[in-house]
Amino acid sequence: MSGKSARENRRQALAAARKAEAKRKRRRRLAAWTAAAVVLVGAGTGIGFAVSGGGSAAASGHYAALTTLGRLTAAPAPGPMGPERVPIPSVPVLASPSAATAGQPIDGISCQASEQTLFHIHTHLTIFVNGKQQQVPAGIGIPHAVAQQTSAGPFIDSGSCFYWLHTHAADGIIHIESPVHRSYTLGDFFDEWHQPLSATQVGPAQGKVTTIINGQVWKGNPRYAPLGSHENLQLEVGAPLVTPESINWSITGL
Repeated sequence: MSGKSARENRRQALAAARKAEAKRKRRRRLAAWTAAAVVLVGAGTGIGFAVSGGGSAAASGHYAALTTLGRLTAAPAPGPMGPERVPIPSVPVLASPSAATAGQPIDGISCQASEQTLFHIHTHLTIFVNGKQQQVPAGIGIPHAVAQQTSAGPFIDSGSCFYWLHTHAADGIIHIESPVHRSYTLGDFFDEWHQPLSATQVGPAQGKVTTIINGQVWKGNPRYAPLGSHENLQLEVGAPLVTPESINWSITGL
């Protein structure tokens, strides 16, 4: 078997394992929700607009309604579908992964030889600067990342180690794959990225920062914005402000 075929087989095996794990998690969540008699309503396909809160965002109390932002500009058309079945925006990268992330612990987060899945969730991050979208690159949290080419574009499946927060593709999906149950924040992710994050700065971009989680406005410091399961998180620097995007998690298998 050629090296290229072997890499493709590894990628497909990794994707299949993630899909199986996602199905197990959905079954466990469904059982818990049924026991608690919680009714969930799902809607939409593909890229859509988030107009109401959900998940941890709805329960926190640190949020304001999206209408408090006033008029929003339309979100751009999604890019081509990537290897995780999430659109990859054809826009400039906000900032490349840092070579300074070399395996040392960051914010109590270790970098290990393999991915840890005791606690395994995913968040989607979108970034706009003055109304223009910026790409969240693949390879954040994976030092010496090696990209394999797939039919849907590059996918990083190896590196010297994996931090518990990382990105495999340039689609904005943050993989939270941890050996312990704990809360993670956007600040943890940006610290792994070696990029600043505050109320006035996102990476190299400076200006007033607006944080939107699941269609609600996060009123606190963006560093403390939670990374929850299947959240759609959007950072906007400056103006105009853009209608928040949401992805169709049901087709991703994540």
